[in-house]
Amino acid sequence: MVKGDAKSLLIAAASILAKTARDADCRRLEAEYPGYGFAKHKGYPTKAHLAALAKLGPCPEHRRSFGPVAQADLFDFTAEKGL
Repeated sequence: MVKGDAKSLLIAAASILAKTARDADCRRLEAEYPGYGFAKHKGYPTKAHLAALAKLGPCPEHRRSFGPVAQADLFDFTAEKGL
């Protein structure tokens, strides 16, 4: 439903809960994988996020179908990162 959070209190509440859970997960990821800036970009493909991917390669939590990660997966970053 387009703009469902403006039309339904239930959808609005679910949206808030989902964002709160995502933000908490990003803070956990920031602690577990420092250098990626998860707590700041919240998983959105910001310039800083893309720069961290280029520098560090994807971590195990990165979605492999995300374009820049799929490109990075052409190379094996796990061995050099100790993952």
